[in-house]
Order: sequence, then structure tokens, then C-alpha cells
Amino acid sequence: MLQGEAVKFQTLARRFGVFLVSALIASCGAEAPPEPTVEPLVTVKPRPEIYADFTLTADLSQLSDDQLEMIKLLIDASRIMDDLFWKQSFGEGHEAWLETIPNFAARRFAELNYGPWDRLDNDKPFIDGVGAKPLGAGFYPADMSKDEFNEAYLPGKGGLYSLIRRNEAGELVLVPYHVAYAAELSEAAGLLRKAAKLAESSDFANYLKLRAAALISDEFQISDRYWMDVKDNDIDVVIGPIETYEDRLFGYRAAYESYVLIKDLEWSDRLSRFAAFLPDLQEGLPVADEYKWETPGTDSDLNAYDVVYYAGHSNAGSKTIAINLPNDEEVQLDKGTRRLQLKNAMRAKFEKILEPIADVLIDESQREHITFDAFFANTMFHEVAHGLGIKNTINGSGTVREAMLDLASSMEEGKADILGLYMITELHKAGELGDVDLRDYYTTFMASVFRSIRFGASSAHGKANMVRFNFFLDEGAFNRDAESGRYSVDYGKMESAMTNLSRLLLTLQGDGDYDGAAELTSTKGVITTQLQSDLDRLTRAKIPVDITFQQGVAELGIE
Repeated sequence: MLQGEAVKFQTLARRFGVFLVSALIASCGAEAPPEPTVEPLVTVKPRPEIYADFTLTADLSQLSDDQLEMIKLLIDASRIMDDLFWKQSFGEGHEAWLETIPNFAARRFAELNYGPWDRLDNDKPFIDGVGAKPLGAGFYPADMSKDEFNEAYLPGKGGLYSLIRRNEAGELVLVPYHVAYAAELSEAAGLLRKAAKLAESSDFANYLKLRAAALISDEFQISDRYWMDVKDNDIDVVIGPIETYEDRLFGYRAAYESYVLIKDLEWSDRLSRFAAFLPDLQEGLPVADEYKWETPGTDSDLNAYDVVYYAGHSNAGSKTIAINLPNDEEVQLDKGTRRLQLKNAMRAKFEKILEPIADVLIDESQREHITFDAFFANTMFHEVAHGLGIKNTINGSGTVREAMLDLASSMEEGKADILGLYMITELHKAGELGDVDLRDYYTTFMASVFRSIRFGASSAHGKANMVRFNFFLDEGAFNRDAESGRYSVDYGKMESAMTNLSRLLLTLQGDGDYDGAAELTSTKGVITTQLQSDLDRLTRAKIPVDITFQQGVAELGIE
């Protein structure tokens, strides 16, 4: 970028306030945070080429005219979630800000990242004049320290659905989402109510109305519970403030997102029976009884979907290929969760990313064990494994999420990674997976680590995969041939490594041991020089890091 353009951008960035929430908050008696100091940093080149383009489509031939119209309404509501996520991740005025970026590649990359920070490269800024991304994104005042937050008397300050702002006296105050974003949420709720009138499933119609009410009240538990019992709908939507990955300061605040989904009935039938095994698998976990005393819900639902629209957090950076919700610990213990496998997006990542990675980094003798069925199963059981372990610490430190703070997401993803493999191993021993080769799952598991490691250290999934990769390397379950630079699995050592890491992660979570988790992440959650050199080979081979979507009513042919 030319010097004059950098100055122009810097001025506009201050004008729009990279993390301002403007009059919307002022109307609540709270001041927006002060303008951030823009500190020049060494920036990196925008990299739109790291994303492989993919068009989201699905077979809609069996849907009625009302159902097709309902999809349009759900996409419209999703677009509102997209705009709200821009406000949370970047600030007000993103559309005007994008127009100030004269370079097309940089502008496109900013769109993909919902701001000027590269989500798949540790949130490094890629536009001159932009400082480091605040760990708290737009959820907290830019000048607020952790100590100030911890010392402030703010009942409910660790809640999922509020912003932290300053009042006229400069004191920290809470502003609920439904107040801060009242106009947008009212519009989205209205669209959900219209969609409910077109739904052929009465249960789904009721859910949409309950979710509409939740959006404008921030009371989501009732709609979460009801969603668990919605079974007869061909179309589904996951919408609202859900995951807390964007809040890297504390891991408290949930970000807005949405998925519009079409159920794949054939694949769903294949998956329906696995949730029933959860209680037995819980009992067999390789930890003391106190770390597995909770009984996972058996109403958990396993289904396959084609996703036709991503919005907000789900569309930023690396794309989700499976969903395990709701996150509410009470609902999980009472009713389990729903595990939604996003088959078309999963297939895109396998063909465009995982297979090319295997051609470069996996030993030729084991490459035949890289299969889509194993990739699908590993991903599915990762989501199922979120239901294993415990949600509450054993020493009165509150929930695991509360005790682990900003490390909660990466620890949970790491647990699900390794316990998913544990589930596959145990179900294979019991003959429940049919005539399959366990080596397919282990080898595809290793190849998938390389895929996820490329998401970078700022990603919860990336951190979890780095810990797992280094742990398995130290245990001898993964090996690198110095001559070829390719990796192989020592199948005889996989189960031991899996057991040891499972025990470690479950114990850290159960103890609410934040310091232990931090030490594990700092020592194992790093990319070594050797590994980085191997990952650079993937870059030179022009293998995409992730996918991005062409999506909407035009792509679905329902304009």
C-alpha cells in the first residue's frame, strides 16, 4: 500500500473506530470505548489464495414451494447475524471501511477475515497502519486491562450475552446484546417468525418462534432444550450468539453466527445408533471415577446435512464441518447434544485439502489409508466426544469452561479430538463399526492434524492439534522419515499415546487446572522449526489452507 493510502486508511480506521459501538451503546447510558491507538506493525501480505472456492448447493427437489421460501427467509436472517459479527469482531462501519481498501486482494482477504487480521496466521495484521487485534475483540473497551475487569463489581460480568462498556464516569458497565443490537435482532426475530408460518414441521415452527423470542431477550436455554426434540424437519437453522472463540481475552462472550441446513436422510440413517454407546464409553474412560461421574445424555442426535449458508463467526477464517450443540452445560447433562455433520463442506475439505496434503507429507506405504469415510467418522466422533468427560470441576471451581477461561475452547477441542479416536478404537474392538480397517482412521487422523495445524495458534482447533501432534511425536506414535520428509503412524503405539493424552486432558479439565493447561499449551502447542519447514512445503505446493463459499439463493437456484 502506498504511504498516502496508509495514512488515508489510518485516518478512516480511527474515524470508524476499529472497535467502536457508537450511538447504539450511548443510548443505553454507556459510552463507547475510547479510540484505539493504531501502532504500526510489520504486516504480512494478504493471502486470499489460501482459500479454495466452493459453491454451496444441495438437492432441493423434494422441498415444497413454502419450504423454498422459508430457506430464503432463513438466509435473510443469517445475513443479519453476519452484520452483527462484523460489529463484534471489527466494529461499526465495516462496509465503508472495506471501500477504502484500494487493493482488490487485500479487500477480498479482509472480507474473508472479517477485518484486517489474518485469522489463519495468528491474527497478524495484513494492512498497513493497523495494530494487533485486541484479544477481547469488540466485546470489551480497548483500554481495559484484565485486572480492571477482575476487580470491577459487575454481577454477571462473565456472561455470554453482554458487552462491557464504560459509562460517562468511565466505569465499566454491562450492556446486554438484546439492548446493544435491538434493531437488528428485532428484524431477525421477525424473519424467523415468518419462516415459522411456512414450516411443514410443527415442531420446527415452534422452535423458530422460540428462537425468535430468545434473540430479543438473550434467554436461549428454552429454545436450546426445544431444539433437542426437533426431529422431523428437513430444513434446520443454527442461529444466534453461540461460540466463544472470538473472545480470546477471557473466553466468556459468544459471537453471532448462523448455518442454514438441509438434512441428508440417507447418511443420517447410518449415524443414528451411535449416541446410545455414550454411557458405556464414559465408564471406560482411562481416568479415576471422580473424573467421569457425570452421565452423558443419551438423547443426543447424530445427523448428516448439506449446509447451504454460513454467516458470521462460522464463516470467518476456518470453516466448521461439524456442529455439536447446544453448549449449555445443563442442557447437555439433561438431554445431550445434537451432532450435525456438514457433509458437503466436509467433502470439499477432503478433496481440495486433505488428499493433496497426504500426497506431500504422508508416507507412500500408508497413503491408501487416507479415506473420506475415515475423515467423516473421525470428525463425527470428535463431535460426539464433546459429550464425554465432565462439565463441572471436581473441586468446586465451577464449570470446566469457567475454570479454564481463555484456554477452555482449546482444551475442549483437544479433549474431543482424542476422545473421538478413543471412541472409534473401542467401538472397533466391540465390532460396532463393521468390516473396517482401523489403520484408515489412525492414518487419516494424522493427516488431519496437518490440515488443522495450518489454522494457526490463534485458533482453538489449531492449538489443540499442535498439542496433540507434539504429544504423539514424543510418544513415538507419529514418525518422520528424515530422508523423504514424510510421516507415518506407528500403529502399535497409537493406543498408548491416545490413552495417555486422554488421561492428561480429562484430569486437567476435572481439576480446573488452568496453570497446568497453560503449561501444556505453551510447551506442546507450538510449531517447531522442522514442522514449519514441512508446512511450508504445502504452501509451495499451493495447497489451500481452507475453503470459502459462493453461497446464497442464486447458487441454490431459488431466486
